[in-house]
Amino acid sequence: MTQSTDRTMLGVGFMVAFAIVAPLMDAFAKATPAEIPVAQVLLARFGIQSLLLAPLALGMGILTRPTRHEALLHLARGGALLAATAFFVASLRAMPIANAIAIFFVAPFFVTLAGGLFLGESIGPRRVIACLVGFGGALLVIRPSFDALGLAAFFPLGTAAFFTAYMLLTRTMSRRMHPVTLQTHTALAATLTIGPVLWVFDGSGVALLDPVWPQGVAVWTLLGVGVIATISHLFISYALRFAPAATLAPLQYLEIVGATAIGYVAFGEFPQMLTWLGIAIIVGSGMYVIARERTLGRTPPPPPNPAP
Repeated sequence: MTQSTDRTMLGVGFMVAFAIVAPLMDAFAKATPAEIPVAQVLLARFGIQSLLLAPLALGMGILTRPTRHEALLHLARGGALLAATAFFVASLRAMPIANAIAIFFVAPFFVTLAGGLFLGESIGPRRVIACLVGFGGALLVIRPSFDALGLAAFFPLGTAAFFTAYMLLTRTMSRRMHPVTLQTHTALAATLTIGPVLWVFDGSGVALLDPVWPQGVAVWTLLGVGVIATISHLFISYALRFAPAATLAPLQYLEIVGATAIGYVAFGEFPQMLTWLGIAIIVGSGMYVIARERTLGRTPPPPPNPAP
């Protein structure tokens, strides 16, 4: 094989590793006891990532000091990912992991449509129709959950919406910044945002924001959320560095397979037939959008990095 082929296969390997590892973070978040507020799970997720990535970026000599404009972009990007993750953690507490991730996978459709609306990118009617069909598949996944959960069934759509903002900001920043640097600044921005909120609401009695001292299994699940999030983000960052997004984009759907397997083994969850139909529609529509992007010589929407 040529060196270029070797690098592409290395990128594919990182992407497959991401699809296997990323759902483990979701499993740790789901296993975190309910008395731990969602905001505290977020602090563990981004705080631990900051502690792990900052020394790595410093050691690599790539932790540059951002300008004021860049700092504002980092805060906006971190805030968008923070909101996306909050919706996702809340959805994991209410529904099976595979359902939450399947609904979240409308995010590439949102990114495609938003690119046309806000970045002036050209999108034809066939891709618009494919995006709408994929959204219809998400509604098939949502419907059984809505009967049991009410509005909480739509939480993954909140994740997808905020993740779209995160990806649009990433598109404007990733061209001039190393992926590890970008992930480090994002984690720091999210930590600096959620940390003071928890401090202000300490003792307030607000269930989502009042922190508690973790004990027993909560210590390990929170640690797992932060460590696995860091590892999975590094996997996808290096996957995109070694292989083009057009090659990696179809592999993003392996995450649904990993989520289904982990949900079944760890929590006894297995999607219903209607959910499987919705997943098939989402995946089929997503593959069509990717194929159209390739045909037109454009880079398809980058794979979601984890889910939040």
